Amino acid sequence: MGRGKLRIYLGAAPGVGKTYAMLSEGHRRVERGTDCVVAFVEHHDRPRTEVMLHGLEAVPRREIEYRGTTFPEMDIDAVLARRPVVALVDELAHTNVPGSRNPKRWQDVEELLAAGVDVIATVNIQHLESLGDVVEAITGVRQRETVPDEIVRRADQIELVDMSPQALRRRMAHGNIYKPDKVDAALSNYFRPGNLTALRELALLWTADRVDEYLRQYRGEHNIRSTWQARERIVVGLTGGPEGRTLIRRATRLAEKGAGGEVLAVYISRSDGLTSASPKELADQRTLVEDLGGTFHHVIGDDVPSALLEFARGVNATQIVLGSSRRRSWQYILGPGVGQTVARDSGPDLDVHIVTHEEVAKGRGLPVARGGRLGRARILWGWVVGVAGPILLSLLLTHVEADLGLANDMLLFLALTVASALLGGFLPALAAAAFGSVLLNWFFTPPLHRLTVADPKNIVAIAVFFGVGMSVASVVDLAARRTHQAARLRAEAEVLSYLAGSVLRLGVPGQQGEETGLEALLERVRETFSMESVALLERSGDLEPWTRAASVGAHPVGRPEEADVDMPVGDHLALALSGRVLPAEDRRVLGAFAAQAAVFLDRQRLVDEAEKARKLAEGNKIRTSLLAAVSHDLRTPLAGIKASVTSLRSDDVEWSEEDKAVLLEGIEEGADRLDHLVGNLLDMSRLQTGTVTPLIRPTDLDEVVPMALLGVPDGSVELDIPETLPMVAVDRGLLERSVANIVENAVKYSPEGVPVLVAASVLGERLELRVTDRGPGVPEEGKDGIFEPFQRFGDAPRGSGVGLGLPVARGFVEAMGGTLTAEDTPGGGLTMVLTLRTAPQSAPPPVPGTAAGTAGTERAGAGAAGAGPEDAGPLDVRPVDAGSVDTGPLDTDPVDTGPAGPTGPADAGSSGTEPPAPSTRTGT
Repeated sequence: MGRGKLRIYLGAAPGVGKTYAMLSEGHRRVERGTDCVVAFVEHHDRPRTEVMLHGLEAVPRREIEYRGTTFPEMDIDAVLARRPVVALVDELAHTNVPGSRNPKRWQDVEELLAAGVDVIATVNIQHLESLGDVVEAITGVRQRETVPDEIVRRADQIELVDMSPQALRRRMAHGNIYKPDKVDAALSNYFRPGNLTALRELALLWTADRVDEYLRQYRGEHNIRSTWQARERIVVGLTGGPEGRTLIRRATRLAEKGAGGEVLAVYISRSDGLTSASPKELADQRTLVEDLGGTFHHVIGDDVPSALLEFARGVNATQIVLGSSRRRSWQYILGPGVGQTVARDSGPDLDVHIVTHEEVAKGRGLPVARGGRLGRARILWGWVVGVAGPILLSLLLTHVEADLGLANDMLLFLALTVASALLGGFLPALAAAAFGSVLLNWFFTPPLHRLTVADPKNIVAIAVFFGVGMSVASVVDLAARRTHQAARLRAEAEVLSYLAGSVLRLGVPGQQGEETGLEALLERVRETFSMESVALLERSGDLEPWTRAASVGAHPVGRPEEADVDMPVGDHLALALSGRVLPAEDRRVLGAFAAQAAVFLDRQRLVDEAEKARKLAEGNKIRTSLLAAVSHDLRTPLAGIKASVTSLRSDDVEWSEEDKAVLLEGIEEGADRLDHLVGNLLDMSRLQTGTVTPLIRPTDLDEVVPMALLGVPDGSVELDIPETLPMVAVDRGLLERSVANIVENAVKYSPEGVPVLVAASVLGERLELRVTDRGPGVPEEGKDGIFEPFQRFGDAPRGSGVGLGLPVARGFVEAMGGTLTAEDTPGGGLTMVLTLRTAPQSAPPPVPGTAAGTAGTERAGAGAAGAGPEDAGPLDVRPVDAGSVDTGPLDTDPVDTGPAGPTGPADAGSSGTEPPAPSTRTGT
């Protein structure tokens, strides 16, 4: 037996009417014929609540003695023995008296759900475990009885019972919540307006979070890509430093303040070698942002501010979050930081947030992953300082009236030599020393403006200057290169550690996720070496052409000869990178990546082979089901045809014309049934083998739907197809066959005299065709099963089909790029939702196609009777001051205080009447 469903009435505060609302729902269930009992309800001597208990069967309570006092508790064994369809359980967070089976009432409810009993329960927002500290800070009262948030979140439906603080205080003053002797104390303590407002806000925020979860689930199930409302998209700029985690968390909090906020973390690396950030730190930050519901992106760009702004505008971002610069104060002499540049160039459409952190002004430290080579920009600056610096210094010194002396002049030129060595290495420093010596001789050594030197001491000074400059430049250059080499080795060690970890994860069950996939590994290669694309190429023999086993990035190469870098892995496998040429020292790490990629490829092949074996086993299962289905369903109409033909050919009986007409009609009906069954079998065979090739053309829906209804009785279908609908991009024959199967199936289960409604509407770039019946409906757990081939549930009549009508319809719809899903009809029944893509406006007029005919009418599944407020959807909101409205999956089911004022919640009721329905629904 399946697990029962849990519906919770969540109260914003005590006394808002959640128990009254639960009992009202119990009365509605009983009126519809549902077996509903009161497992445990405490009315707290409230007259209106006590009245609502009349007319509902109550399971006797269990009396438990504790410390000389007898306490009534819910008798879980009695409820399980009674086995109702629905049980009403009040106060979900209640702590049971010692001696009970379970310490908490929510654990009792878990037992009922596990036994297949549907439960309607109540709980107040202050009893949620995660909000205990917050509620205590607001009200000053510590809640001893709590329920885990996960228990409430797992509920199939959560309905908020809400009331304004003023109305709740009036209800308290009228004596409808507590006894008169407790009213004054309650109003001046717990029920203060500020407390009630804060509790109400907590309830609304907690419920809104649940609404967002349902909305994301709905959009995902219906493949809705377009934006329904303005969304905050927040881009987080990462540098690979430790401050990245702070920025990600701050951006996540900003996104949570708006509905549907989205966080996109981006790291921008330069194109000059290995990236300047720690791969381990970036991997940790990628994991963090994904755990918080965001996405991680890697972008290559030499101009970081421009690349960041281009990315933000490309994703239609509304905000950018950056960290305060880690540069020291003196480094701002070199120019503004990334944050200032982004804020200046962002324009009015982007808000830039600069977030402080613990690493501000501490410097960027040693480069993490640079190699022994210096970047092009740095070498260029070294040459600028080494060549242009001495000229500018000479002009400055010659225009200064004060004579600093030759020694001081040499020290200034020596400083330029050291600066050029720090920036560009030894060669720019050599040029600076040589050029500086010439300028010292020309401008500052007598005789001036001549290359000769009058004083021999000055010759020695210039020679010593040149020698010291070369020595200092050599030492500085060597130290800089050793620093870069050490950082490079550390970066390589981190990369190799990542590869070793991925190898270990391959052997651990449950750890073969996306992070250890082949595409993820190639993406890591592309990020590490700042490449445009990476491809893993393979061939079956030395003379065979190369094929791409996997690739990432734009424009991957098809042969190793076309790549900028290729790394062979054996004789018939190679890793090809395009974007730039790698130095020799990078190939060692690349070789480790290539070997790991080969391991991933082999594992992926094994997984594919296992999947093929699974599909073969599934095919064998389908063939077995087919043999079991056709053993009776095909022979039954054949037997009828055979009997009618034998009777007509018999010479022993003189048949009248009326008798002959009846026999011929039986032959025709049997032949039609065989035609439907065989047609569905052939269609399912085409779908299983993947041979359905739709001819997609713009088509008017009002031309196809009437043709699909030719096989149903007159008056059994009501059409609502506006003529202003746009054309849809479909295969006309497949669409006609799909609609015919769906409609005929709905007509079969709709009550006599109640027509099936076929209505169409446009939602953005898609069109929805809804086929609504008022039959018995299908339970939630059976909605997926009705689309499985050869499925027959409950007391499905023999000979009426093999369970292929709806599977064939869904297969045809999905082949045309659409979807077919089942939803509950408000008030009872089932609604089939067929979603199609609209045709482009510039498309040519539709070309008429041939009708594919009608098909059999099968629906597999069985369900409980009726569908009302309990089937409305996973979340309801119940305000206080509005009329009763039933709106479907996200109902607003208000609680009205009635004409007598706020003295108690009134029955919300369900809008309209519901047609009677049998207790089960069967398919063919």
